[in-house]
Amino acid sequence: MDDGSGFEVVRGGRDEPHRPICVLLLDDREENLLLRSTILRQKGYRVLTSTSAEAAQEILDEIDIAVLDYHLGAGKFGTEVAKTLRERRPEVPIIILSSTLERKFGGIADMHLLKGHSSVEDLLAALRSLEAKQRGKPVVVDSRDFYYSRIVMAMGDDMVVEILDREGNWQYVNDYFAALNNQRRAWYVGRNLYDHFPAMREEWAEIVRTVADTRETYIDRRSHHSLPQLPEESQHWQWNVLLFPLKLHDGRDGAVLSARLMERK
Repeated sequence: MDDGSGFEVVRGGRDEPHRPICVLLLDDREENLLLRSTILRQKGYRVLTSTSAEAAQEILDEIDIAVLDYHLGAGKFGTEVAKTLRERRPEVPIIILSSTLERKFGGIADMHLLKGHSSVEDLLAALRSLEAKQRGKPVVVDSRDFYYSRIVMAMGDDMVVEILDREGNWQYVNDYFAALNNQRRAWYVGRNLYDHFPAMREEWAEIVRTVADTRETYIDRRSHHSLPQLPEESQHWQWNVLLFPLKLHDGRDGAVLSARLMERK
């Protein structure tokens, strides 16, 4: 079931409403553990902390959710603990914290949060989503909303942003674009751009495929290519369009179609 946040959550299993959720925090830095554990305990979680993979391995049978730092120093990685946990207790959700987005979503980790950009609120939201995970069967959490929102946040909220696969299927749109077309952002995911804006198919379908396949960038200063999904330009304003390649959350090649309203000089 989609809870509307971009996370795919399976609900069910045994309810234990009176037992606090036990979270394992693994990080080689004591100050990180102190901060996170204090906040989580204030929110009602039971927290077990560890600064080493070896110590964490000893308490895996006691936890409900694992939050593991990816790089532990000295050649150790949180994914080693994740692998053991997945083999021993496949029902336990795993969150990997790392400083890059090079790690793929899914697989060993149910979720991936970006250190330095993810807030404590992001972690709390992830924990709340994963609490409802069905026990006894691994369920991969769809983190595309988090993944793409961080990219869009860096681009700014004064421009239209659409993330597409090579066939023009929407993976994500930002609030600005959704508002222009009077739809919720979640409505677009999985639907096809050209089905809803047929006039774009003739010119833009080939451009999107080319950018996704060749990893080249396309710039249109709004001379002759139309974007019927956007308001028409006036004599004072014009849309400046940039289409660039992006590796999608599932490893496929895709493209970002962005447009900013520019004043005509």
